[in-house]
Amino acid sequence: MIWLILLCFGEGPYGLVIHGGAGTIKKEQLGDGLEAQYRQVLQQALDAGYAKLQAGESSESASIATIMVLEDSSLFNAGRGAVFTHEGKNEFDASIMLGSGRAGACAAIRNVRNPILLAQAIMNKTPHVMLVGEGAQAFAVELGLKLEPDPYFFTERRWNQLQKAQEAPPDERWQKFGTVGVVALDQQGQLAAATSTGGLTNKRFGRVGDSPIIGAGTYCDNQTCGVSGTGQGEFFMRGVTAYDVSAMMTYLNDRVEVAAQKTIDKLTERGGSGGLIAMDAGGNVAMVMNTAGMYRGIQMSDGRKGVWIFKDENP
Repeated sequence: MIWLILLCFGEGPYGLVIHGGAGTIKKEQLGDGLEAQYRQVLQQALDAGYAKLQAGESSESASIATIMVLEDSSLFNAGRGAVFTHEGKNEFDASIMLGSGRAGACAAIRNVRNPILLAQAIMNKTPHVMLVGEGAQAFAVELGLKLEPDPYFFTERRWNQLQKAQEAPPDERWQKFGTVGVVALDQQGQLAAATSTGGLTNKRFGRVGDSPIIGAGTYCDNQTCGVSGTGQGEFFMRGVTAYDVSAMMTYLNDRVEVAAQKTIDKLTERGGSGGLIAMDAGGNVAMVMNTAGMYRGIQMSDGRKGVWIFKDENP
């Protein structure tokens, strides 16, 4: 059964909901030590974003602060913890969208410590929505964004995942691992959504997933909701999954929790796996998945707060 949570609110809450990837996440595979580390970093990310909101800063600012904590952790498939490509490199995709409709994204970049900062700069400093590859890389250098050498992004766990993927049968060589994302609502009632990822283990040929594609992995509209997805990117792209949640709210007048559930049901019917987080401008939150788990958490001004990993956990 697909897991869903809707949390109702008092008038005018602010806060955020986050995810750190969905997939086959089982307690016995993590162990108590690693599970505790995941929960700790998820809470640190929530705290970083919530502090911005509590101080009256924008949902944009809160989203960036949140994603940067997750990108700086080696636990998640974004930034420092990114998976390896077939060639043994780390390539990043990221995007941000505001409820006003402004958006920025980057894809197939390397060595940028915090790809979400590049996505934000593309939104705020260019007339474009997405920059990719060498051009995006050159823009990052021009901006003076912090770069890191290849060893900074190397983790033994991700390297071993690459070796395992390359030794697997051909139809199992494209392994999928998580993504990080956030939807934030500020005190002014403005939404923002952001997503960052290292993509697929063993990806080739310049593959880009859904995370940097507005409407697929990230979408935001103050009139409906903000959405960030995680899972099999190709299915999210084909289904325009993030936008689908908003579209159901617009054209069917669905509540955010209903629209999120329907969207994941459609993903399941098409053979895809993953999850998403969503929040509307009233502070209603949905976290849905069709996988064994999804790293996730919320922190809201009305007292709703928590971090969860496994599908059957009760908030």
